[in-house]
Amino acid sequence: MALNPAGPEFLAHLAEQLPEAALRPPEERDLSEPRGRYFGQAAAVACPRTPEEVAVILRVAQAGQVGVVPYGGGTGLVGGQVMTEGPLPLLISSERMTRLRAVEPAGNVMIAEAGCILADVQAAAEGVGRLFPVSLGSEGSARIGGLLATNAGGTGVLRWGNMREQVLGLEVVLADGRVIHGLKRLRKDNLGYDLRHLFVGSEGTLGFISAASLRMVSRPARSGAAMLVVPSPAAALELLALAQARLGEGVSGFELISGMGLRFLAEKLPDLRQPFDAPPEWVVLVDLGLPAGLSPEAELEALFEQAAEGGLALDGVIAQNEVQRAQFWALREAIPEANRLIGSVSSHDVSLPLEALPAFIGAALAAVARLGAFRVNCFGHLGDGNLHFNVFAPEGETRAAYDGQRRQVMDTVHEEVAKLGGSVSAEHGVGRLKTADLERYGDPVSLAVMRGLKELLDPAGIMNPGAVLLP
Repeated sequence: MALNPAGPEFLAHLAEQLPEAALRPPEERDLSEPRGRYFGQAAAVACPRTPEEVAVILRVAQAGQVGVVPYGGGTGLVGGQVMTEGPLPLLISSERMTRLRAVEPAGNVMIAEAGCILADVQAAAEGVGRLFPVSLGSEGSARIGGLLATNAGGTGVLRWGNMREQVLGLEVVLADGRVIHGLKRLRKDNLGYDLRHLFVGSEGTLGFISAASLRMVSRPARSGAAMLVVPSPAAALELLALAQARLGEGVSGFELISGMGLRFLAEKLPDLRQPFDAPPEWVVLVDLGLPAGLSPEAELEALFEQAAEGGLALDGVIAQNEVQRAQFWALREAIPEANRLIGSVSSHDVSLPLEALPAFIGAALAAVARLGAFRVNCFGHLGDGNLHFNVFAPEGETRAAYDGQRRQVMDTVHEEVAKLGGSVSAEHGVGRLKTADLERYGDPVSLAVMRGLKELLDPAGIMNPGAVLLP
Protein backbone atom coordinates (compact mmCIF):
# COMPACT_ATOMS: atom_id res chain seq x y z
CA MET A 1 0.00 0.00 0.00
CA ALA A 2 1.49 3.34 -1.10
CA LEU A 3 2.25 5.93 1.57
CA ASN A 4 1.50 9.64 1.40
CA PRO A 5 3.81 12.49 2.38
CA ALA A 6 3.21 14.27 5.67
CA GLY A 7 1.88 17.41 4.02
CA PRO A 8 0.55 20.65 5.53
CA GLU A 9 -3.04 19.41 5.77
CA PHE A 10 -1.97 16.25 7.60
CA LEU A 11 0.24 18.22 10.01
CA ALA A 12 -2.52 20.74 10.70
CA HIS A 13 -4.96 17.93 11.48
CA LEU A 14 -2.40 16.26 13.76
CA ALA A 15 -1.59 19.52 15.56
CA GLU A 16 -5.26 20.01 16.42
CA GLN A 17 -5.23 16.78 18.42
CA LEU A 18 -1.98 17.27 20.33
CA PRO A 19 -0.68 19.69 22.98
CA GLU A 20 1.17 22.64 21.51
CA ALA A 21 4.67 21.43 22.45
CA ALA A 22 4.12 17.98 20.98
CA LEU A 23 4.95 18.96 17.40
CA ARG A 24 8.05 20.83 16.22
CA PRO A 25 10.05 21.35 13.03
CA PRO A 26 12.90 18.90 12.36
CA GLU A 27 16.45 19.92 13.21
CA GLU A 28 19.71 18.68 11.76
CA ARG A 29 20.26 16.42 14.77
CA ASP A 30 17.02 14.61 13.98
CA LEU A 31 18.08 13.78 10.44
CA SER A 32 21.71 12.73 10.80
CA GLU A 33 23.42 9.62 12.12
CA PRO A 34 26.78 9.09 13.85
CA ARG A 35 28.79 7.88 10.87
CA GLY A 36 27.67 10.66 8.56
CA ARG A 37 26.68 8.32 5.74
CA TYR A 38 22.96 9.09 5.75
CA PHE A 39 20.96 12.29 6.01
CA GLY A 40 17.26 11.80 6.47
CA GLN A 41 14.10 13.75 5.84
CA ALA A 42 10.99 14.57 7.85
CA ALA A 43 8.08 16.95 7.65
CA ALA A 44 7.94 17.38 11.42
CA VAL A 45 8.91 15.79 14.70
CA ALA A 46 6.17 14.62 17.06
CA CYS A 47 7.25 14.66 20.71
CA PRO A 48 4.61 12.92 22.84
CA ARG A 49 4.73 12.73 26.62
CA THR A 50 2.37 9.81 27.16
CA PRO A 51 1.39 6.57 25.43
CA GLU A 52 -2.01 8.11 24.84
CA GLU A 53 -0.42 10.89 22.79
CA VAL A 54 1.60 8.28 20.88
CA ALA A 55 -1.67 6.50 20.16
CA VAL A 56 -3.21 9.70 18.76
CA ILE A 57 -0.18 10.24 16.50
CA LEU A 58 -0.25 6.72 15.12
CA ARG A 59 -4.00 6.69 14.56
CA VAL A 60 -3.78 9.92 12.57
CA ALA A 61 -0.76 8.63 10.64
CA GLN A 62 -2.48 5.38 9.78
CA ALA A 63 -5.63 7.17 8.66
CA GLY A 64 -3.54 9.46 6.45
CA GLN A 65 -1.26 6.69 5.17
CA VAL A 66 1.79 8.62 6.40
CA GLY A 67 5.05 6.88 7.31
CA VAL A 68 6.34 7.25 10.87
CA VAL A 69 10.00 6.92 11.85
CA PRO A 70 10.53 6.26 15.59
CA TYR A 71 13.51 8.18 16.99
CA GLY A 72 15.36 7.65 20.26
CA GLY A 73 18.83 8.99 20.95
CA GLY A 74 19.92 8.86 17.32
CA THR A 75 22.94 6.68 18.12
CA GLY A 76 22.07 3.77 15.81
CA LEU A 77 24.76 2.77 13.34
CA VAL A 78 22.73 1.08 10.57
CA GLY A 79 20.44 3.92 9.48
CA GLY A 80 17.31 2.68 11.21
CA GLN A 81 16.49 6.15 12.55
CA VAL A 82 16.90 8.06 9.26
CA MET A 83 14.65 7.73 6.22
CA THR A 84 16.52 9.06 3.22
CA GLU A 85 13.98 8.54 0.45
CA GLY A 86 10.29 7.98 -0.17
CA PRO A 87 7.27 10.12 0.80
CA LEU A 88 8.13 12.70 3.46
CA PRO A 89 7.60 10.97 6.85
CA LEU A 90 6.79 12.09 10.38
CA LEU A 91 9.42 11.48 13.05
CA ILE A 92 8.12 10.44 16.46
CA SER A 93 10.69 11.17 19.14
CA SER A 94 10.78 9.81 22.68
CA GLU A 95 12.69 12.89 23.93
CA ARG A 96 9.87 14.02 26.29
CA MET A 97 9.05 10.53 27.62
CA THR A 98 11.71 10.58 30.32
CA ARG A 99 9.97 9.56 33.54
CA LEU A 100 11.17 6.77 35.76
CA ARG A 101 7.76 5.55 36.83
CA ALA A 102 9.08 3.25 39.54
CA VAL A 103 12.35 2.10 41.08
CA GLU A 104 11.91 -0.89 43.38
CA PRO A 105 15.12 -2.30 44.86
CA ALA A 106 13.28 -5.01 46.81
CA GLY A 107 12.03 -6.49 43.57
CA ASN A 108 15.12 -5.49 41.57
CA VAL A 109 12.98 -3.76 38.97
CA MET A 110 12.43 -0.29 37.57
CA ILE A 111 9.91 1.05 35.09
CA ALA A 112 11.46 3.47 32.63
CA GLU A 113 9.86 5.39 29.79
CA ALA A 114 11.28 5.13 26.29
CA GLY A 115 13.08 8.47 26.39
CA CYS A 116 15.09 7.77 29.53
CA ILE A 117 18.81 8.04 28.78
CA LEU A 118 20.78 4.90 29.61
CA ALA A 119 23.23 6.75 31.89
CA ASP A 120 20.30 8.09 33.94
CA VAL A 121 18.88 4.59 34.27
CA GLN A 122 22.27 3.35 35.43
CA ALA A 123 22.46 6.20 37.97
CA ALA A 124 18.96 5.45 39.26
CA ALA A 125 19.93 1.82 39.85
CA GLU A 126 23.15 2.86 41.56
CA GLY A 127 21.14 5.20 43.77
CA VAL A 128 19.36 2.24 45.35
CA GLY A 129 22.45 0.04 45.54
CA ARG A 130 21.75 -1.91 42.37
CA LEU A 131 23.21 -2.21 38.89
CA PHE A 132 21.54 -1.85 35.51
CA PRO A 133 24.02 -4.05 33.65
CA VAL A 134 23.93 -2.67 30.11
CA SER A 135 26.92 -0.46 29.30
CA LEU A 136 28.04 0.95 25.96
CA GLY A 137 29.92 3.88 24.52
CA SER A 138 26.83 5.96 23.72
CA GLU A 139 25.19 5.56 27.12
CA GLY A 140 25.20 9.32 27.66
CA SER A 141 22.75 9.85 24.80
CA ALA A 142 21.21 6.47 23.90
CA ARG A 143 17.60 6.11 25.06
CA ILE A 144 15.88 3.06 26.48
CA GLY A 145 13.29 2.78 23.71
CA GLY A 146 15.91 2.72 20.98
CA LEU A 147 18.11 0.32 22.91
CA LEU A 148 15.19 -2.06 23.22
CA ALA A 149 14.09 -1.60 19.62
CA THR A 150 17.57 -2.62 18.46
CA ASN A 151 18.25 -5.18 21.21
CA ALA A 152 21.50 -3.37 22.00
CA GLY A 153 24.46 -5.24 23.43
CA GLY A 154 27.52 -3.58 24.92
CA THR A 155 30.35 -4.68 27.14
CA GLY A 156 28.38 -6.61 29.77
CA VAL A 157 26.67 -9.16 27.52
CA LEU A 158 29.05 -11.94 28.53
CA ARG A 159 27.69 -11.92 32.09
CA TRP A 160 24.29 -10.24 31.91
CA GLY A 161 23.06 -10.50 28.32
CA ASN A 162 21.67 -8.06 25.74
CA MET A 163 18.82 -5.61 26.35
CA ARG A 164 16.43 -8.48 25.68
CA GLU A 165 17.58 -10.19 28.86
CA GLN A 166 16.91 -7.06 30.95
CA VAL A 167 13.20 -6.75 30.07
CA LEU A 168 10.39 -8.07 32.25
CA GLY A 169 7.58 -6.28 30.43
CA LEU A 170 6.79 -3.70 27.78
CA GLU A 171 4.23 -1.02 27.06
CA VAL A 172 3.85 -0.77 23.27
CA VAL A 173 1.64 1.38 21.08
CA LEU A 174 0.60 -0.43 17.91
CA ALA A 175 0.24 1.15 14.49
CA ASP A 176 -3.53 1.46 14.87
CA GLY A 177 -3.21 3.22 18.25
CA ARG A 178 -4.02 0.28 20.49
CA VAL A 179 -1.78 0.01 23.55
CA ILE A 180 -0.34 -3.21 24.88
CA HIS A 181 -0.23 -2.74 28.66
CA GLY A 182 2.46 -5.27 29.44
CA LEU A 183 4.48 -3.61 32.19
CA LYS A 184 4.59 -6.66 34.42
CA ARG A 185 7.31 -7.14 36.98
CA LEU A 186 7.28 -10.93 36.97
CA ARG A 187 10.17 -13.31 36.41
CA LYS A 188 7.70 -16.09 35.64
CA ASP A 189 4.64 -15.53 33.47
CA ASN A 190 3.53 -18.27 31.09
CA LEU A 191 0.07 -16.85 30.41
CA GLY A 192 0.16 -17.11 26.64
CA TYR A 193 2.68 -15.88 24.08
CA ASP A 194 5.53 -13.71 25.38
CA LEU A 195 5.00 -10.67 23.16
CA ARG A 196 7.79 -8.57 24.65
CA HIS A 197 10.38 -10.49 22.64
CA LEU A 198 8.50 -9.74 19.44
CA PHE A 199 9.04 -6.00 19.85
CA VAL A 200 12.58 -6.08 21.27
CA GLY A 201 14.82 -5.96 18.22
CA SER A 202 12.01 -5.02 15.81
CA GLU A 203 13.53 -1.54 15.22
CA GLY A 204 10.22 0.30 15.40
CA THR A 205 8.68 -1.62 12.49
CA LEU A 206 5.95 -3.33 14.52
CA GLY A 207 5.05 -0.71 17.13
CA PHE A 208 6.38 2.08 19.32
CA ILE A 209 7.86 1.00 22.66
CA SER A 210 6.74 3.63 25.16
CA ALA A 211 7.95 2.13 28.47
CA ALA A 212 9.60 -0.97 29.89
CA SER A 213 9.93 -2.91 33.13
CA LEU A 214 13.66 -3.46 33.50
CA ARG A 215 15.48 -5.78 35.83
CA MET A 216 18.26 -4.61 38.10
CA VAL A 217 20.97 -6.85 39.56
CA SER A 218 23.12 -6.81 42.65
CA ARG A 219 26.26 -4.77 42.35
CA PRO A 220 29.51 -6.77 42.62
CA ALA A 221 31.23 -6.00 45.91
CA ARG A 222 34.68 -5.80 44.32
CA SER A 223 35.67 -4.95 40.75
CA GLY A 224 38.96 -5.10 38.93
CA ALA A 225 40.48 -5.17 35.47
CA ALA A 226 43.64 -6.09 33.62
CA MET A 227 45.00 -5.56 30.14
CA LEU A 228 46.90 -8.66 29.05
CA VAL A 229 49.01 -9.02 25.90
CA VAL A 230 48.18 -12.21 24.02
CA PRO A 231 50.06 -13.76 21.08
CA SER A 232 46.95 -14.29 18.95
CA PRO A 233 43.14 -14.30 18.94
CA ALA A 234 43.28 -18.08 19.42
CA ALA A 235 45.29 -17.56 22.60
CA ALA A 236 42.79 -14.92 23.71
CA LEU A 237 39.99 -17.46 23.36
CA GLU A 238 41.93 -20.00 25.44
CA LEU A 239 42.56 -17.30 28.04
CA LEU A 240 38.83 -16.62 28.21
CA ALA A 241 38.16 -20.30 28.90
CA LEU A 242 40.85 -20.29 31.59
CA ALA A 243 39.40 -17.17 33.23
CA GLN A 244 35.88 -18.61 33.28
CA ALA A 245 37.13 -21.93 34.63
CA ARG A 246 38.79 -20.08 37.52
CA LEU A 247 36.17 -17.42 38.21
CA GLY A 248 32.91 -18.42 36.53
CA GLU A 249 30.44 -15.55 36.31
CA GLY A 250 32.95 -13.33 38.09
CA VAL A 251 34.23 -12.54 34.59
CA SER A 252 32.07 -9.53 33.69
CA GLY A 253 33.80 -8.49 30.48
CA PHE A 254 36.36 -9.85 28.06
CA GLU A 255 37.29 -7.49 25.22
CA LEU A 256 39.67 -8.06 22.34
CA ILE A 257 41.70 -5.01 21.22
CA SER A 258 43.99 -4.98 18.19
CA GLY A 259 47.25 -3.14 17.78
CA MET A 260 45.68 -1.17 14.93
CA GLY A 261 43.04 0.13 17.35
CA LEU A 262 45.72 1.21 19.81
CA ARG A 263 47.64 2.96 17.04
CA PHE A 264 44.49 4.77 15.94
CA LEU A 265 44.01 5.93 19.54
CA ALA A 266 47.58 7.19 19.73
CA GLU A 267 47.12 9.10 16.46
CA LYS A 268 43.71 10.66 17.05
CA LEU A 269 43.33 10.74 20.85
CA PRO A 270 46.91 11.10 22.12
CA ASP A 271 45.86 12.40 25.53
CA LEU A 272 44.51 8.98 26.44
CA ARG A 273 47.16 7.20 28.43
CA GLN A 274 48.04 3.73 27.14
CA PRO A 275 49.50 1.05 29.44
CA PHE A 276 52.16 -0.24 27.01
CA ASP A 277 55.07 1.74 25.55
CA ALA A 278 54.55 0.20 22.11
CA PRO A 279 51.12 -1.06 21.00
CA PRO A 280 51.06 -4.89 21.07
CA GLU A 281 49.35 -6.66 18.18
CA TRP A 282 46.65 -8.16 20.40
CA VAL A 283 45.44 -7.25 23.89
CA VAL A 284 42.51 -8.43 25.98
CA LEU A 285 40.77 -6.36 28.62
CA VAL A 286 39.55 -8.66 31.38
CA ASP A 287 37.02 -7.21 33.82
CA LEU A 288 35.99 -8.90 37.08
CA GLY A 289 33.06 -8.35 39.42
CA LEU A 290 33.49 -10.41 42.57
CA PRO A 291 31.74 -10.94 45.92
CA ALA A 292 33.12 -9.63 49.19
CA GLY A 293 36.12 -11.52 50.46
CA LEU A 294 37.79 -11.96 47.09
CA SER A 295 40.51 -9.66 45.80
CA PRO A 296 40.23 -8.85 42.07
CA GLU A 297 43.89 -7.86 41.97
CA ALA A 298 44.99 -11.18 43.47
CA GLU A 299 42.72 -13.17 41.19
CA LEU A 300 43.95 -11.34 38.11
CA GLU A 301 47.57 -11.84 39.15
CA ALA A 302 46.98 -15.56 39.57
CA LEU A 303 45.20 -15.68 36.22
CA PHE A 304 48.10 -13.91 34.51
CA GLU A 305 50.68 -16.23 36.06
CA GLN A 306 48.79 -19.32 34.93
CA ALA A 307 48.25 -17.84 31.47
CA ALA A 308 51.92 -16.87 31.13
CA GLU A 309 53.01 -20.38 32.06
CA GLY A 310 50.81 -21.74 29.30
CA GLY A 311 52.01 -19.24 26.70
CA LEU A 312 48.64 -17.47 26.58
CA ALA A 313 49.82 -14.12 28.00
CA LEU A 314 53.05 -12.32 27.14
CA ASP A 315 52.73 -9.22 29.31
CA GLY A 316 50.09 -7.45 31.32
CA VAL A 317 49.05 -4.56 33.53
CA ILE A 318 46.63 -5.03 36.43
CA ALA A 319 44.59 -2.07 37.65
CA GLN A 320 45.44 -1.33 41.27
CA ASN A 321 42.38 0.76 41.96
CA GLU A 322 39.10 1.90 40.45
CA VAL A 323 40.73 4.91 38.76
CA GLN A 324 43.09 2.66 36.79
CA ARG A 325 40.24 0.30 35.93
CA ALA A 326 38.28 3.26 34.58
CA GLN A 327 41.32 4.30 32.51
CA PHE A 328 41.44 0.86 30.90
CA TRP A 329 37.77 1.06 30.02
CA ALA A 330 38.15 4.62 28.74
CA LEU A 331 40.68 3.30 26.23
CA ARG A 332 38.33 0.57 25.09
CA GLU A 333 35.32 2.88 24.83
CA ALA A 334 37.32 5.44 22.85
CA ILE A 335 38.12 3.04 20.01
CA PRO A 336 34.89 3.81 18.08
CA GLU A 337 35.59 7.54 18.33
CA ALA A 338 39.12 7.07 16.97
CA ASN A 339 37.64 4.95 14.18
CA ARG A 340 35.21 7.74 13.36
CA LEU A 341 38.02 10.28 13.21
CA ILE A 342 40.03 8.05 10.86
CA GLY A 343 36.94 7.30 8.73
CA SER A 344 36.19 3.69 7.80
CA VAL A 345 35.62 2.45 4.27
CA SER A 346 33.28 -0.20 5.66
CA SER A 347 32.35 -1.21 9.23
CA HIS A 348 31.07 -4.64 10.18
CA ASP A 349 29.25 -5.74 13.33
CA VAL A 350 29.40 -9.54 13.22
CA SER A 351 29.07 -12.49 15.54
CA LEU A 352 30.55 -15.96 15.29
CA PRO A 353 30.48 -19.17 17.28
CA LEU A 354 33.26 -18.73 19.82
CA GLU A 355 35.32 -21.58 18.44
CA ALA A 356 35.20 -20.01 14.95
CA LEU A 357 36.47 -16.58 15.95
CA PRO A 358 40.20 -17.15 15.30
CA ALA A 359 39.48 -18.77 11.92
CA PHE A 360 37.23 -15.87 10.92
CA ILE A 361 39.79 -13.22 11.88
CA GLY A 362 42.51 -14.93 9.86
CA ALA A 363 40.30 -15.58 6.83
CA ALA A 364 38.73 -12.10 6.81
CA LEU A 365 42.08 -10.34 7.15
CA ALA A 366 43.42 -12.37 4.22
CA ALA A 367 40.31 -11.77 2.10
CA VAL A 368 40.42 -8.01 2.66
CA ALA A 369 44.16 -7.94 1.92
CA ARG A 370 43.42 -9.45 -1.49
CA LEU A 371 41.25 -6.42 -2.26
CA GLY A 372 43.94 -3.86 -1.52
CA ALA A 373 46.32 -2.43 1.08
CA PHE A 374 43.53 -1.71 3.57
CA ARG A 375 44.04 -1.30 7.29
CA VAL A 376 41.78 -3.33 9.58
CA ASN A 377 40.80 -2.59 13.16
CA CYS A 378 39.34 -5.79 14.58
CA PHE A 379 38.08 -5.43 18.14
CA GLY A 380 35.07 -6.22 20.27
CA HIS A 381 33.29 -8.40 22.75
CA LEU A 382 35.25 -11.63 22.40
CA GLY A 383 33.46 -13.21 25.34
CA ASP A 384 30.10 -13.26 23.55
CA GLY A 385 31.43 -13.76 20.03
CA ASN A 386 30.76 -10.24 18.76
CA LEU A 387 33.49 -8.53 16.76
CA HIS A 388 33.66 -5.13 15.08
CA PHE A 389 35.72 -5.72 11.96
CA ASN A 390 36.30 -2.27 10.50
CA VAL A 391 38.18 -1.62 7.27
CA PHE A 392 40.07 1.62 6.56
CA ALA A 393 41.91 3.19 3.65
CA PRO A 394 45.68 2.68 3.45
CA GLU A 395 47.70 5.06 5.59
CA GLY A 396 47.89 8.51 4.06
CA GLU A 397 44.81 8.00 1.88
CA THR A 398 41.21 9.09 2.42
CA ARG A 399 38.03 7.11 2.88
CA ALA A 400 36.41 8.95 -0.01
CA ALA A 401 38.94 7.51 -2.46
CA TYR A 402 37.69 4.01 -1.63
CA ASP A 403 33.95 4.55 -1.32
CA GLY A 404 33.51 2.76 -4.63
CA GLN A 405 34.84 -0.43 -3.05
CA ARG A 406 32.66 -0.22 0.03
CA ARG A 407 30.07 -2.76 -1.05
CA GLN A 408 32.75 -5.15 -2.28
CA VAL A 409 34.56 -4.95 1.05
CA MET A 410 31.33 -5.49 2.97
CA ASP A 411 30.32 -8.49 0.88
CA THR A 412 33.78 -9.99 1.24
CA VAL A 413 33.69 -9.79 5.04
CA HIS A 414 30.09 -10.99 5.27
CA GLU A 415 30.85 -14.02 3.08
CA GLU A 416 33.54 -15.10 5.55
CA VAL A 417 31.02 -14.71 8.37
CA ALA A 418 28.42 -16.80 6.56
CA LYS A 419 30.91 -19.60 5.81
CA LEU A 420 31.46 -20.07 9.54
CA GLY A 421 27.82 -19.97 10.61
CA GLY A 422 27.86 -16.43 12.01
CA SER A 423 25.59 -13.41 11.77
CA VAL A 424 26.27 -10.23 9.79
CA SER A 425 24.38 -8.21 12.41
CA ALA A 426 25.38 -8.89 16.01
CA GLU A 427 24.26 -5.91 18.11
CA HIS A 428 23.61 -2.98 15.77
CA GLY A 429 20.50 -4.32 14.04
CA VAL A 430 19.49 -4.25 10.37
CA GLY A 431 18.14 -0.73 9.91
CA ARG A 432 18.32 0.38 6.30
CA LEU A 433 21.98 -0.52 5.83
CA LYS A 434 21.57 -4.29 6.00
CA THR A 435 18.16 -4.96 4.46
CA ALA A 436 19.79 -6.63 1.46
CA ASP A 437 21.98 -8.69 3.79
CA LEU A 438 18.91 -9.93 5.65
CA GLU A 439 17.43 -11.06 2.33
CA ARG A 440 20.69 -12.71 1.32
CA TYR A 441 21.65 -14.46 4.53
CA GLY A 442 18.34 -14.81 6.39
CA ASP A 443 16.40 -18.06 6.55
CA PRO A 444 13.59 -17.91 3.93
CA VAL A 445 10.95 -19.30 6.27
CA SER A 446 11.94 -16.87 9.01
CA LEU A 447 11.68 -14.01 6.52
CA ALA A 448 8.20 -15.15 5.50
CA VAL A 449 7.11 -15.20 9.16
CA MET A 450 8.58 -11.69 9.67
CA ARG A 451 6.60 -10.38 6.73
CA GLY A 452 3.47 -12.05 8.07
CA LEU A 453 3.92 -10.36 11.44
CA LYS A 454 4.51 -7.01 9.75
CA GLU A 455 1.31 -7.42 7.73
CA LEU A 456 -0.65 -8.38 10.84
CA LEU A 457 0.54 -5.57 13.11
CA ASP A 458 1.13 -2.84 10.52
CA PRO A 459 -0.98 -3.60 7.44
CA ALA A 460 -0.66 -0.04 6.15
CA GLY A 461 3.15 -0.19 6.41
CA ILE A 462 3.49 3.12 8.28
CA MET A 463 5.95 1.96 10.97
CA ASN A 464 9.54 2.82 10.00
CA PRO A 465 9.06 2.12 6.29
CA GLY A 466 12.15 0.78 4.55
CA ALA A 467 13.81 -0.47 7.74
CA VAL A 468 14.60 -4.15 8.36
CA LEU A 469 12.39 -5.64 5.62
CA LEU A 470 12.63 -4.67 1.99
CA PRO A 471 9.26 -3.63 0.44
